Amino acid sequence: MLNSNSNSSAVENSNVAKSSPLTSQRIPIKQIDSQTSGKIHIRQQKGYFQRIRTGMNSLLVALFFLLPFISYQGRQAILFNISEQQFIFFGTTLWPQDFTILAWVFIAAAFLLFFATVFWGRVWCGYLCPQTAWTFMFVWVEERIEGSSNKRSALDKAPMSLQKASKRISKHLAWGAIALLTGCGFIAYFIPARELYLDILTFDASFWIATWVWFFAICTYLNAGWMREQMCLHCCPYARFQSVMFDANTKTVTYDAARGESRGPRKRKQQTDLGDCVDCNLCVDVCPTGIDIRNGLQYECINCGACVDACNQTMEKFGYKPDLISYASENELVDKAVPFYESYKFLGYGIAALIMLTVIGFDISNRSAIELNVIRDRQTLYRETLTDAIENSFTLKIRNKTQQARHYQIYVSGNSSYQLAGKSRVLIEAGEQLDYPVTVSANLNALDKSRSEITFVVAEQHSHSQVTQNSSFFSPI
Repeated sequence: MLNSNSNSSAVENSNVAKSSPLTSQRIPIKQIDSQTSGKIHIRQQKGYFQRIRTGMNSLLVALFFLLPFISYQGRQAILFNISEQQFIFFGTTLWPQDFTILAWVFIAAAFLLFFATVFWGRVWCGYLCPQTAWTFMFVWVEERIEGSSNKRSALDKAPMSLQKASKRISKHLAWGAIALLTGCGFIAYFIPARELYLDILTFDASFWIATWVWFFAICTYLNAGWMREQMCLHCCPYARFQSVMFDANTKTVTYDAARGESRGPRKRKQQTDLGDCVDCNLCVDVCPTGIDIRNGLQYECINCGACVDACNQTMEKFGYKPDLISYASENELVDKAVPFYESYKFLGYGIAALIMLTVIGFDISNRSAIELNVIRDRQTLYRETLTDAIENSFTLKIRNKTQQARHYQIYVSGNSSYQLAGKSRVLIEAGEQLDYPVTVSANLNALDKSRSEITFVVAEQHSHSQVTQNSSFFSPI
């Protein structure tokens, strides 16, 4: 948001800059109290960084909608199946007991975000954040229907008319359609996508599915259509703590006050004693959070680079050097730039991210595709037969954690005196848990104590994958 005293603040900063060359290059971190009333109408800006942002946002939005439609081995490739308590990811199924892997993934993602923040500041917010992507998408729709930022501002002030009403209705209908598709896109990660879209469009969806789709649709409509910058300014926690990850080598969107001040308007090729800033205010007009970057680094800045492209466009028209506003670090502004690998924060977060990625790899490599739980018969410890054999009954809960039917071999390892009665080869369907009762017998003469330890082994046929679990064998000795 703009401060009503932004120009006077900039002049004061300029006076300080003249008195001390070193302090003029430091990046002041300020909290500018918002004095601007009304809605921010973002001016459309084109340029190098906006092409990157638009390309990345478009790619991420496309992936968001298309990934649920990808099939792998006859099933939806990515699916959080809550009803069956499993997460399917390209043929790999994670069950609740495997969710430590997801926890490691989230922790690693956090450290990677911190790692990127130390070097590039809030690059996530400007180029990868869904809030930014959907906000710019809604602004694009708004501009196509209501016109440029000046026309939208004038339309806000104009009295209600048939033309204004038609534009507003068209805009909100378009926003609603995008929001509904977004709600469907999100829920498609939890409900099979092809069934979901068909049920929603034909009004055949169940009450709870429809409720969740409309819940996320309404959230999208409010966040991207109405709240927009308020989410970045007041709701996002990352905006509040990201400054603790900055250091003197962090590249952020920065205004070169020593070169730009004292600012002021002028004609092209006009000789002047003013700085390079022509005070065109374009850097404010294109900012999605409405701040003036010339007031110094502010937590509201999302590093989207719109003001960089706008300023470079102006510098080119006036024949000045580019990058009056640029991605620069505090050390770069005072010609003390150091290699990024000498930053302790950069190294610390990088090492932490590598450790987390190593833990994920180790956890996945040691994950078994079979789950076994052995439950003893609690009614009878043992049974004696007419042939002097002792029998113990167990129930084996065997889960096939893959997405294909598998044949498994069951046997008891250890002392050869223990024999497994009945079938030892079973077929378990994909993702199914089989409760399989078994009986283990042993000759009484071969036993030397009343309680012995035995090991059940369930091995997948034609594979080295197997799982074991210990249990106890009781006898009357």
